[in-house]
Amino acid sequence: MSAFAATMAPVVNAVHVNVHAAARRQRDDHAEACGLTPGLLIDLRYVLPARPLTRRDLSVVYRYGTAAELDAEIAAQLRQGTLAEDADGLLRLTDAGRSYLRGLYEVHAAATRRLWDAYDVPAVAALLGEVLARAAAEPGGAFAVMAPPYEPEGTPPGLLLFNRVAALRYHRADAHAAAWHAAGLTADTVVELGCGPLRDRIEEDTNRRAAQPYAALTGHERETLFEGLLALI
Repeated sequence: MSAFAATMAPVVNAVHVNVHAAARRQRDDHAEACGLTPGLLIDLRYVLPARPLTRRDLSVVYRYGTAAELDAEIAAQLRQGTLAEDADGLLRLTDAGRSYLRGLYEVHAAATRRLWDAYDVPAVAALLGEVLARAAAEPGGAFAVMAPPYEPEGTPPGLLLFNRVAALRYHRADAHAAAWHAAGLTADTVVELGCGPLRDRIEEDTNRRAAQPYAALTGHERETLFEGLLALI
C-alpha cells in the first residue's frame, strides 16, 4: 500500500495544480473586480464557509512559513474586511469574504468543466469522497483543519473533485510532518535536507503513513481512482 501512496502523490498534486493554472486568469480577474487580494482565502476556500478557524489552526496548515508571515496575511484579510476575528480568537468569513468565495467557486467550476468535460468526473469524485471519509486525522494536524471540505447541495462534480483532491493533500502533508518529526527534524531543517539515506527514510515513512486511507478501497477501486485521476492531468 505504501507503493500506491507514493504513486498517487504526484498525480494528486498534478490534478490540483492544473486546475489552479487553468483558472488563474479568471481567478485574478474576479479578485480585481472584488477589489481585494485573496491570499489565504484561496487555500481556505472550502473550509471557512463551513467553520471558523483559529490562528493555531492556520499555523499548522502553514507549518513551513514563519509566524510573522502568517500574522501579516491574517492582518491583510482583516483590513480588507474578508475575515473578522471575535473575542475568542475565531476567524470567520465576512459577507465580503463569502461573496468573493462564491465567485471563486464559479471560476473553479468553469475551469473543471473546460478541462474534464469528457471524463467520468462523478465516479472519481465519489472514490475520493470514500478516501477522505476513511482518512484518519492526526489530532492537531492540518488535515483535521482542512477536512471535510465544504460541499453544499448542488456543488458541481468537478468542483467536488478539485476540493477533495486539495483536502487530501493535507493528509499526506501530516504524514510527511510526522515522518520528519520522528526522524528528529523540524520544519526548518527538513526544508534544508538534501538527498540521501535520511531523506529516503523520511519519504518511505511518509508513504507508509499516507497509505492509510487508501486501504479502505478495493484493489479495483484503487486502480479506478488512479487511472481516473491520471486521465485528468
